[in-house]
Amino acid sequence: MKITIDKNSGFCFGVVYAIKAAEKALNEEKHLYCLGDIVHNNEEVSRLKQMGMDVIDKEQMKHLYNQRILIRAHGEPPEIYRLAKENKLSVIDATCPVVLKLQRSIREGFLEMEQKGGQVVIFGKKGHAEVIGLAGQTKNKAIVISDLSEMESINFAKPVRLYAQTTQSLSAFKDLVELIQQKIRSLGSESDFVWYDTICRQVSNRESVLQQFAYEHDVIIFVSGKKSSNGLVLFQICQSVNKRSHMISSLHELQRTWFADCENAGVCGATSTPMWLMDAVAKEIKRINQT
Repeated sequence: MKITIDKNSGFCFGVVYAIKAAEKALNEEKHLYCLGDIVHNNEEVSRLKQMGMDVIDKEQMKHLYNQRILIRAHGEPPEIYRLAKENKLSVIDATCPVVLKLQRSIREGFLEMEQKGGQVVIFGKKGHAEVIGLAGQTKNKAIVISDLSEMESINFAKPVRLYAQTTQSLSAFKDLVELIQQKIRSLGSESDFVWYDTICRQVSNRESVLQQFAYEHDVIIFVSGKKSSNGLVLFQICQSVNKRSHMISSLHELQRTWFADCENAGVCGATSTPMWLMDAVAKEIKRINQT
């Protein structure tokens, strides 16, 4: 059986940037606090913990003083930076540049909507780290929509500024834009609606490539942390093309039965999946099929 690893899978630029920042800090002082999992992948988090990284949450951060703390690629709301200053924490800000640009854009849109009595709408996963950081730019007044069925929470008679979480599906975002435009037209309204395509192209461009990869292989093993929003979106794309797609977070979840009558298997993953883990999965597939 031939096993191929998708060369386009693996860490995106933002994740690489954050992990390199963490590794540099750990090599310097052998210890570092990180606010939340640096990446939604337990295997990679475990690797960095072994190097000396401690993952803490916001409540634990409140009791941390005079220490170094890393802000991960997802970004954080303004209140976190205020807390860090109050507690005299040395911040290593590894927020993805794409997310930083989006945060600034949302802040500007929010100030405009405050003056016009309008709304900031964020298309993203509720409770996701990036979305929490984005909503924080609006004093948590933004309307967060995770699904097209939730668009009724928007007042279409008022001005709207629409943004998207950087890892959202581009096609789903375009569907939302069209539905909002249709709703405004149906009301006979000339509402002030402006939308911003803020989806990271390094992520969205993987969709078509991944579709082809899934089509070319008998079985797809998609490697991703269970908490990865991007992973869930990309896995669904694989599954829509190839029903014999399986999502795992570690090589121990592989099942021999998946490879029955399989001539070629493909291994791919999310933007939060390290290449070393996909390599390990490929080797394990080879091993279980030789025994």
